[in-house]
Amino acid sequence: MTIQARLGGKYSRYEHGFGCVCHSPEFLRINDRLLKGISRRSALKGVVASLAAAPFTPPLAAAQPDRRPLLFTDMRVFDGHSDALLEGVNVLVSGNRIEALVPAGEAVGDARVISGAGRVMMPGLIDAHWHSIMAAIPQVVALTADITYVHYVAGEEAGRTLMRGFTTIRDVGGPSFALKRAIDEQIVMGPRIFPSGAMISQTSGHGDFRFRNEIPRSAQSGLSAAEAAGISAIADGDAEVLRRTREQLALGASQIKIMVGGGVSSLFDPIDSTQLRPEEIRAAVDAAADWGTYVCSHVYTSKGINRAIDNGVRSIEHGQLADEDTVRRMADTDTWWSLQPFLADEDANPKQLPEQREQQKMIAEGTMRAFELGQKHKANMAWGTDILFDPAKTSTQGKQLAKISRWFSNVDVLKMGTSRNAELLGLSGPRNPYPGKLGVIEAGALADLLIVDGNPLDNINLIADPETNFLMIMKDGRIYKDAMPA
Repeated sequence: MTIQARLGGKYSRYEHGFGCVCHSPEFLRINDRLLKGISRRSALKGVVASLAAAPFTPPLAAAQPDRRPLLFTDMRVFDGHSDALLEGVNVLVSGNRIEALVPAGEAVGDARVISGAGRVMMPGLIDAHWHSIMAAIPQVVALTADITYVHYVAGEEAGRTLMRGFTTIRDVGGPSFALKRAIDEQIVMGPRIFPSGAMISQTSGHGDFRFRNEIPRSAQSGLSAAEAAGISAIADGDAEVLRRTREQLALGASQIKIMVGGGVSSLFDPIDSTQLRPEEIRAAVDAAADWGTYVCSHVYTSKGINRAIDNGVRSIEHGQLADEDTVRRMADTDTWWSLQPFLADEDANPKQLPEQREQQKMIAEGTMRAFELGQKHKANMAWGTDILFDPAKTSTQGKQLAKISRWFSNVDVLKMGTSRNAELLGLSGPRNPYPGKLGVIEAGALADLLIVDGNPLDNINLIADPETNFLMIMKDGRIYKDAMPA
């Protein structure tokens, strides 16, 4: 039984935050709760124990004695690249890879055959802006729960994420290393995780989650609760930024996340503020480059975006307030633009303060303009959700992808959620924890596959209801859901 099923409708009152909510008063109290008085060692033990205890159903493929290659026949295939479905081909999966796309009717030797009866096969979906640990834990529950419970919820939500058809996520802030390991070792179900580790922030920046009474910091202060938990790392000066970046790389970060501007719900840093000095940004970029990977940056404004680009940041997270000249520069410099559909709709959480409501309106208008400008100037655009503290809204992950069909054709929406996002993840280079092609169906690619009951190129809203419309979910060559009719 899932956590939502056990706790019932009381979760329904928690609405998804609009924009980045990680500076809300609730979040500050949660971070204070997370590891206050708990050593890093005891916290780690609790995390691992909670993940190991999670009562997930074992992967279906693990329980099947028949380990012959799988041959998917009678399929129409969206390969992640093409504008039309491929027909007249079968897909052969051997181990965790797609071995070949073979002409229909061609013999392939001894293989177990699965007929799609004319349905559509597509690559597993990719969310390029996700927070594994904090996506599905409500503020009030986190305030009253044991620390291990927070990670237990994250582990179970990882299973639900996979069952929504998201076989890969890029985690852009939070202590997801243990969860990633548990998933990779098949202790729990979940998507592939490209972890950033702690978000690196200046004092007073978008990753400074301390209370007012914890300021000023001194040599005797020690780490804040959020820093001890691995959510953020406060660094001032290029030497400190260099140290914190190297620490995340040592822990296994596939990319580095820094904060170069404020947020919508922030208590201390206004949205128009620019954060981290050029030499500080460059320290993070150089350290990441020395390890063959890249830096992504939280920022909304043109000034912050230009400072990030000036100093080597490769991916802009958010950026809804960029002007046209800045968008043109992103395109000209081949900088990635990871956008989220922050709209004033049913998925936004109304704010109580007038100034916050004005910021919401500004970001919503900026979102509409951003997608339009990105298309106009052919920017390298990626897509993500940035859902935080909202178990009721994590189920809208596919819906959030379908939303961008107001700017893109259905096939381009699918490309954004598969091969395009995979290109962004590929910037990790040798730090890529899953060598192999993602987001495509072609020979040699990792076998992350979905079978859809219907054609999402005709009806993109099919991906918004994965429970009904995704009949089969495969990750790494293992079948995790099989609802195909006999």
